[in-house]
Amino acid sequence: MNNQKLSRLMKLSWDIQRSKRNTRSRALTAAWAIIGNEDITVHYLTRRLNHDKPVKQKTMQQFGLFA
Repeated sequence: MNNQKLSRLMKLSWDIQRSKRNTRSRALTAAWAIIGNEDITVHYLTRRLNHDKPVKQKTMQQFGLFA
């Protein structure tokens, strides 16, 4: 794993730990799940923010969580 991806993982896990008051290991696990399943996370968030209306496939391909 490269340094840039690791630093994103660490920053995200620190944010989760602070905001949710989780332990360090639980925050790292949550951050790893978010980064490891980026396409699913983006899909879920766009559907949620779009109030469960369908989103065009062309639009979905333009999203990237850490592009």
